[in-house]
Amino acid sequence: MAAITAGMVKELRDKTGAGMMDCKTALSATDGNMEAAIDWLRAKGLSKAAKKAGRVAAEGLVAVAVRGHSGVVVEVNSETDFVARNLEFQALARTIADVALERGGDVEALAVHHYPGGGTVADAIANAIATIGENMTLRRVAQVSVSAGLIGSYVHGAVADGLGKIGVIVGLETSGKGDELAALGRQLAMHVAATNPVALDLASVDPAVLEREKAILAEKNAGKPEHVLAKIVESGMKSYAKEYCLLEQGYIHDGSKSVAQVLKEAEGKVGGPIKLTGFARFALGEGIEKEETDFAAEVAAAGGTTG
Repeated sequence: MAAITAGMVKELRDKTGAGMMDCKTALSATDGNMEAAIDWLRAKGLSKAAKKAGRVAAEGLVAVAVRGHSGVVVEVNSETDFVARNLEFQALARTIADVALERGGDVEALAVHHYPGGGTVADAIANAIATIGENMTLRRVAQVSVSAGLIGSYVHGAVADGLGKIGVIVGLETSGKGDELAALGRQLAMHVAATNPVALDLASVDPAVLEREKAILAEKNAGKPEHVLAKIVESGMKSYAKEYCLLEQGYIHDGSKSVAQVLKEAEGKVGGPIKLTGFARFALGEGIEKEETDFAAEVAAAGGTTG
């Protein structure tokens, strides 16, 4: 049996919003497995924040670049948020995004690609580290392309053109044109920024994730007849799609319609069928937790005292 520490209980409480004793019980029941404990709380109806992602901790910038029928979103991290306002760091992030338009959505390949002015992207980051004095990393990159149509984009919390805290690109495959299409692309990108969908539709969701959701529903309704349980699971999957799958989500600009309905209605305005082919959404630092420190203790230590 794994030892259940106060830190583990606090982490689980932060992630779920459940009570301290419930968190301790969940961890004990799952031998300290954090993900299993989250599922245990959800199955018991005790989790208050099942959707809550890891706390945003890493600093830096998310950069978005669009050229022609292709768009990229890149995350470049730094140690402090002050660097995000540094013009040299902003230029670095923007240029890396421009390079990514040529290289594609692979971090390793991007790092060794030629950087304007000489050397590689990795060399440019190393030079910036030496100049600015903070550690920096190229964390991830994603690309969306269409053969015809456009790439819609949106940057939330922008500190400069194409640079901010959340970056989104969406691909609209269509023969249609015009200002209506450009406006739709931006609005859809804003929708993705706000709702953070996990996939386009249920068919695009990781099968392991769906099985996990089904298992939680089954445990919540254990003891019910098989035919009743099957209907509950089917209904639960429809609810999951409406919450997490982009095409089924209620449109943030008009809650009476789904995103799929909005696309269908827009076809007449743009002059052709529209297919949403893909999207990418990066929120700065999501899934990374910065080590918590006692600021008062740090100040005391810097002054040579222990309090």
